[in-house]
Amino acid sequence: MKLTIVHEWLVTSAGAETVLEGMLRVFPDADIHTLVYAPEVFKGTLIGSKRVIPSLIDSLPRGRTNYRSYLPIMPYTIEQFDLTDYDVILSSSYAVSKGVLVNAEQLHVSYVHSPIRYAWDLYQQYLREANLTKGVKATLAKIVLHYIRLWDAVAANRVDVFVANSEYVARRIWRTYRRPARVLYPPVAINRFDPTQPREEFYFTMSRFVPYKKLDLIVKTFRRLGKPLVVIGDGPDFAKVKALAGPSVQLLGRQPDEVVAEYMNRCKAFVFAADEDFGIVPVEAQAAGAPVIAYGKGGSLETVIPGKTGVLFGQQNVESLSRAVELFESQAHAFDPQVIRANAERFSPERFERELREIVQVAYAARLQGEDPEQAVMRLVPGESLAT
Repeated sequence: MKLTIVHEWLVTSAGAETVLEGMLRVFPDADIHTLVYAPEVFKGTLIGSKRVIPSLIDSLPRGRTNYRSYLPIMPYTIEQFDLTDYDVILSSSYAVSKGVLVNAEQLHVSYVHSPIRYAWDLYQQYLREANLTKGVKATLAKIVLHYIRLWDAVAANRVDVFVANSEYVARRIWRTYRRPARVLYPPVAINRFDPTQPREEFYFTMSRFVPYKKLDLIVKTFRRLGKPLVVIGDGPDFAKVKALAGPSVQLLGRQPDEVVAEYMNRCKAFVFAADEDFGIVPVEAQAAGAPVIAYGKGGSLETVIPGKTGVLFGQQNVESLSRAVELFESQAHAFDPQVIRANAERFSPERFERELREIVQVAYAARLQGEDPEQAVMRLVPGESLAT
């Protein structure tokens, strides 16, 4: 079978691109279709070695740097890809890539990181954070997002099989599209980390500096507690978060992977305050044997085991996180790095690749035999999805 992968945009390397690399290891001959492509970012990587076909947005003014401003035309743009030469379309979607046009003979499997959060779940929060609650610009934004929701609901009908990156996302797919989804957790490079190194007395967090990651909450909490915290990452909120840091907080900016791994291997605990659909970084921390102090919502509920691999807190505020840190310190001696590492091994790249291959093969065989690919995949692992 001839296969292409449709990925949202390729301008940075983050969790979705880790999943894309896993897909390429399963299907090494696949082409990639994407809205915009910055080849310099992927020089020397697996993605950079593949044939990448960008959309017309890639050639528009500031298309690669300000691509989000083209959101109103993204539904139209994604539909312009000519995929008629492919037997299988595998989309990696958190916005519009699942909306590609396919014909009745093709199989479309969509790996969904999330339904479009700023159009559905986080609609009101997005408008508040963007200061778009009133005025002409707010009205235009609301009209665009209304249109995006209508298009997105229609586009979901073009997918034969939904695959979700967590049970949390499977429930949201059911809520949004009324479709079941087979859960396939993302691949995590657990072998980058060493759980045998001695733990030191600093806490650690790593993330892009964007509002929903709640780095400001983590920094404010550790400034108040006076406990040592190391922060790695960069992004638009870096200056804002830096202004909140006290003497106990050290911001290192963006660092190479090997530096990140060293801090993971040695930290007392990893702190995570975001409501994530899955959350690869907390699993990486567990691969290093580090306990995780995480916000108890979303993917963290599926990756962190309270009392065994970490501690969960119930609200995204300083008081709740402070209580979680105090609870962790009272239990710190009870956390076994090998037990924590064993939990992370559930999310290995080998497991992801094996299960993805099986999903696509079963769905493709069902299509060739005139059966329903969705039903065939859902039978593959009975009870895996909570959205049936």
